[in-house]
Amino acid sequence: MIDLVPAPATLPPGQRIYAVGDVHGCFERLVEMHEHIAVDLAERPIEHSILVHLGDYVDRGMESAQVVEWLVAGPPVPAQLVVNLMGNHEQMMLAAIAQVDPDAGELWLHNGGADSLMSWGVNRSVAQKDWAGHIPVPHLVFLRDLVLQHRIGPYLFVHAGIRPGVPLTQQTRQDLLWIREPFLSSKQDHGVVVVHGHSPRREPYLGKNRIGIDTGAVIGGALTCVILEADTLGFLST
Repeated sequence: MIDLVPAPATLPPGQRIYAVGDVHGCFERLVEMHEHIAVDLAERPIEHSILVHLGDYVDRGMESAQVVEWLVAGPPVPAQLVVNLMGNHEQMMLAAIAQVDPDAGELWLHNGGADSLMSWGVNRSVAQKDWAGHIPVPHLVFLRDLVLQHRIGPYLFVHAGIRPGVPLTQQTRQDLLWIREPFLSSKQDHGVVVVHGHSPRREPYLGKNRIGIDTGAVIGGALTCVILEADTLGFLST
């Protein structure tokens, strides 16, 4: 039974959104989460369901390749739409593989990239220029095609957040993927309720202008999903 509480915004009738926080290579937890979502949809059918993943599929956990493969194949959730957002860790990975600057490789390795490479069978003796050749092309295409944001009615889904006071159409890639302050402490009405990950805490954050669902799955916390429907919301965790 999912405990429902008042949400900070209202969706049209017949619509439900499942948004999943930062996975970070925790494959079994992601599979379990998708199973819970599928069960919920079976028990509580709805006309239009949407599944959103908020990014950071890779790094720090030991099964990044398995997570990406699972998402490439399409999770077995009977949602009408699946949206996969980019996280800052996917950005770091792509920059390292493309060698966009001399420091990109070391930056990624020091932020969990070494664990990701190992999940694709790439050890530290492999030269940076050869990393891409060890990663399946469908995986690279999936990562490169991730979107930065997705709006559904009164909710905006992004990885990290937005810069307060800046119009939504003028938000930068850097802020959408990396921002913490002044976003986290802002009480400003953004014109949307921002649903995000990126900033881990033990429990989900529920405020009037944002919902934070990175609960640190890879650092001893849970993987969290927020369920949004009508004027209510609830949480699943694995």
